[in-house]
Amino acid sequence: MPEPNQSGLSDNAAGALAYVTFIPAIIFLIVEPYNKNSYIKFHSWQSIFLGIAMFAVDIVLTVIPIIGWIILPFAMLAFLIIWIIVLLKALKGERFKLPFIGNLAEKQAGA
Repeated sequence: MPEPNQSGLSDNAAGALAYVTFIPAIIFLIVEPYNKNSYIKFHSWQSIFLGIAMFAVDIVLTVIPIIGWIILPFAMLAFLIIWIIVLLKALKGERFKLPFIGNLAEKQAGA
């Protein structure tokens, strides 16, 4: 069982919380002791990159008439499923790497 940080928030809880929105992810990258923990930094960066990817796909598919509009709900559903998976994996203490995004997050986290 991971030991809680000074705030009483475990690494697993902090890693999962990073996926809730950009705000906790950014806070964890700035505030000690979280910014010294490679596990929390990895999940924070992966959360940020996943959000950027989702935003980019949303913009691209919104701009493409008809076909893009048809594909968009399925793409967003896929992102929702991916988001739930990474959140649950972080809560379990696993460092689950998404393709491409996970490698970027790992480099940024210094892991």
